[in-house]
Amino acid sequence: MTLQKKATVVSTSVAALLTLMKLVIGIASGSVAVLASAIDSILDMFVSIFNYFAITNSEKPADKTFNYGRGKIEALASVIEGTIITMSGLFLLYHAIKKAMDGTVSQYLDISLIVMILSLFITVFLVMYLNKIAKKTGSMVIKADALHYKTDVYTNAAVLVSLVLVNVTGFEIIDVIVGSAISLFIIYSAYELIHDGILVLLDRAVDDKIVIDIEKIINSNDSVNAYHLLKTREAGHQTFVEVHLVFDCIITLMDAHRASDDIERKIQELDEQRDWVINIHMDPYDDFMIDHK
Repeated sequence: MTLQKKATVVSTSVAALLTLMKLVIGIASGSVAVLASAIDSILDMFVSIFNYFAITNSEKPADKTFNYGRGKIEALASVIEGTIITMSGLFLLYHAIKKAMDGTVSQYLDISLIVMILSLFITVFLVMYLNKIAKKTGSMVIKADALHYKTDVYTNAAVLVSLVLVNVTGFEIIDVIVGSAISLFIIYSAYELIHDGILVLLDRAVDDKIVIDIEKIINSNDSVNAYHLLKTREAGHQTFVEVHLVFDCIITLMDAHRASDDIERKIQELDEQRDWVINIHMDPYDDFMIDHK
């Protein structure tokens, strides 16, 4: 089992545990903040399960149907996850408004406090673990999962503060305000997931720094006279690079191929954690300039 899959199994298990704890207490206590956190944990669990299947499919090799592999499934999963998070935020905002109108009073505050403290510590350790895996693998899905649970750390802390204040002051409006704030924060946090996922689906180029480094590698090779149509994109764990290299027309195919291999090797060394897919087209003259005169 790959690190990405292990991470999704861990996050799914943790989400299931947190869901059970918060849902029971949230329903029993009537606290909209605890219930909001419980609903978010339910969504976490289903999203983590979805991420497991997304990663499983994205890791499948290219075939006759999917010539470039299925790496974009991770970006699609990120967009879906962000959409689900947004919907959950709107649902929680509705419950906060409903409690304010109904005037419901929270109960079992002591038990709720214990549950939220445990949830906070568990979630902090989970975020640390997911961030570690995301850095090792470069997986967009795991990065999205880590960001998602990072928002849970803030929401759990906010719920905890809310419960303490309600317990001390007896003002239920605090629970309503915190619940509403959490829902808005959840909606805001989902924007980055949707934004990044859509850019990958639209074949956004890799970071400018990497593109500049690739250009430096090409320019440093004495056998290359010029280059054009440098294109880059990412899909899951793969980074695609395409470029046309212009050689002297009298160079041998062997020498041109050797120079291309050297450039390809140096590009791969820029980040050995990436799975590079490099396609170099060799030109005997700069046909790009001729075609665009």
